[in-house]
Amino acid sequence: MDTPFYRGPDRRQRPTPRFSRFTLFGGRRRRARRAGENDGTFVDQYSGRLLAIMLWIAVMNAGDSFFTLLHLQAGGIELNPVAEAMLGTGRVGFVLLKSLLITVPLIVLTLHKNFPLARIGIWVAANAYTVLLGYHLALL
Repeated sequence: MDTPFYRGPDRRQRPTPRFSRFTLFGGRRRRARRAGENDGTFVDQYSGRLLAIMLWIAVMNAGDSFFTLLHLQAGGIELNPVAEAMLGTGRVGFVLLKSLLITVPLIVLTLHKNFPLARIGIWVAANAYTVLLGYHLALL
């Protein structure tokens, strides 16, 4: 019987950290090791479905920016005071700030995808942006 090669200390002694060297490249864990332990755990690999949802939210955010600027050029007004303040930075500043303000929370939600509140946040963001884009299209 061959002796297994020593690979260092047992890494299972500690849970997967929120950030590790595997977070962005070459992760090892997609879900918890045992059934029923998925809630409240961090992983370092993410599903294609989660990526698709996050890209959907990002595209809807870009569409919201585009249609906001389009409606403003046509004589509309911005009712959101935060967006109104961002518009004071100019078109490019508005788009960059708006993109930053959605990108950071999307990263946080992705890292916390196994937490119930984060799953609710992902669902609410995807649906809210979809409805918002529908509203923009209805205004055309």
